Amino acid sequence: MSVQGKRILVGLGGGIAAFKAVQLVRELMRRGAGVRVVMTEAATRFVGPITFAGLTGKPAVTDLWADDYAGEVHVELGEWADAIVVAPATMNLMARAATGLANDALLATLACARGQLFFAPAMHHRMWAQPATRANAETLRDRGAVLIGPVSGALANGEIGDGRMAEPGEIADAVESELAHGNELAGASILITAGPTLEDLDPVRFLGNRSSGRMGYAIASMALRRGAAVTLVSGPVALTAPAGADVVQVRSARQMHEAVMKRFDSHDVVIMAAAVADYRPGVPAVQKIKKGGELKLELVRNPDILADVGAKRSARPKVLVGFALETEDLERSAREKLERKGADLIVANEANAGLGRDTNRALLVDQKGCTELPEMPKRALADQILDRIRALLSTHPRIPHAEAKSGPPN
Repeated sequence: MSVQGKRILVGLGGGIAAFKAVQLVRELMRRGAGVRVVMTEAATRFVGPITFAGLTGKPAVTDLWADDYAGEVHVELGEWADAIVVAPATMNLMARAATGLANDALLATLACARGQLFFAPAMHHRMWAQPATRANAETLRDRGAVLIGPVSGALANGEIGDGRMAEPGEIADAVESELAHGNELAGASILITAGPTLEDLDPVRFLGNRSSGRMGYAIASMALRRGAAVTLVSGPVALTAPAGADVVQVRSARQMHEAVMKRFDSHDVVIMAAAVADYRPGVPAVQKIKKGGELKLELVRNPDILADVGAKRSARPKVLVGFALETEDLERSAREKLERKGADLIVANEANAGLGRDTNRALLVDQKGCTELPEMPKRALADQILDRIRALLSTHPRIPHAEAKSGPPN
């Protein structure tokens, strides 16, 4: 099992679902994990710390100032844990975590964490629907945390709705699945392009493609989570770059081309997820173009970054991935692009499927065939893409294969 030998810290917020944490601790231990527990003061009003001391053989940490904690217990726990699972994660707890507060034992431990963070939200459905809660959840995701649930079902007051904490077995499954990916790309270096490129018409106007950059940033985040070294070449986006990525900011297609061509040969994988403008004005206006009659623009072709990397046979990356946004004949267009650009994998999607949204659906097209993926969150699609890349990398012996490391938990 993937949690065998792992050290997992379970953190409890103050909600009625705290009683499920007892089952979660037992389930994780049954699967071979070493488990410790840290609780907010509010959580102790729902379930007693002595319960977890009896289960784990270690005292549950509830107070940074307790006399029986030697040294900085939050630092020690943060260093100890391979993963921290916050269950239940209440509305208040998620808000404090998202803003970076460290004013109790659990939050201070999260601030010192070195391992993967998981949050299992649990709250009334109207609390989960609050824009502030959704924004906090997105902030935690953007920083690399994994959210498990919530699910729809009967709530504490008898109402039915979204906000119920996932069941302990489901949480354990999700943790196990996520940790199975840990370090599987360790030693691999991945260059990812993301976002749009903008081509100036004059000092205030530009040509560009519609792109939020969310897909490329999701791939970068998931690749980092799997242990890869990531270089992110990003056009202008309103997103926070994932921690740990080497970020190169560009604006135009030519700047992106230059950044990629300088770096691609030191990477094992190149993923061209950016929406690069195909054309630019031949001569941008020095001053703002005034209103008048008809305006005629002379456009010239931008360099084709994917094709240029694919043509570098001697220094070509082991895996080259392109994206294809089409309005018709999706599979045929993707297969033609695969051959024409010298790519190993094309991720193809329709223009109305993912633009400006948190979800997407796609075709994965390579030399072996075509896999159709249903609509899913972009992070989930990023995992599917990385799974395919991992399989392609396995045919190249110089790419390290991380071995699963396990040992007796302390």
